[in-house]
Amino acid sequence: MHIFPAIDLRGGKVVRLEQGRAEAQTVYGDDPIGVAENFRADGANYLHMVDLDGAFTGELKNLSLVEAVAKVSPLFIQLGGGMRTKEAIRQALKAGVRRVVVGTRACESLIFVRAIVEEFGADSLAVGIDAKDGIVSTKGWTAPSKWTAPDLARAVAEQGVRTIIYTDIATDGMFTGPNLKALRELSAAVPQTDIIASGGVATVEHVRSLRALGGKIEGVIIGKAFYDGKLKLADARSAAL
Repeated sequence: MHIFPAIDLRGGKVVRLEQGRAEAQTVYGDDPIGVAENFRADGANYLHMVDLDGAFTGELKNLSLVEAVAKVSPLFIQLGGGMRTKEAIRQALKAGVRRVVVGTRACESLIFVRAIVEEFGADSLAVGIDAKDGIVSTKGWTAPSKWTAPDLARAVAEQGVRTIIYTDIATDGMFTGPNLKALRELSAAVPQTDIIASGGVATVEHVRSLRALGGKIEGVIIGKAFYDGKLKLADARSAAL
């Protein structure tokens, strides 16, 4: 199971939001490159980046910073936030991103999802399913959709998607542990699809609980726990083996 340290960008700064609320923001610095290099020095091979401005506005705002990170770091970078057009996805991949994360547009158009898979390849795409109480939220977690998480997972898998990033909004940034029940349901809905878990992970035991789920839990995204010193990357990586 892979560990994805998270770098969320807003206004050019590295931040974390609590349960996705824009007003509940903590700033951790203004040097994304330095943060990425520190993660790499600690043993990271993967990096999850989010353009929060892009998530809220629908347009990429921090791509130049992401490109700067990609230029100096060999990390596998996946990027979400503002991926709502083919051109945005094309720009991100050209900037050195290895995999883009589509959330809002996946809820709106399965045709769009199919087109992205066909044009850029399944390995270049993950669908982000961000849910609260089982209902998928969009537009930076500000608008509930018509989808339940398992139904959307099945629908995008039918379009050729092979990776899903599941974020439990209620636990995000709260250190209360991952929503194992929801992850089991999601894994059962799409048994052939890789799932990356996000939200609530703060301890080695939390990482081990995800590892124990087995199946297609391919990775876990961890952010605030690293920044606040509650969990060390080396310990998380050991627990994921």
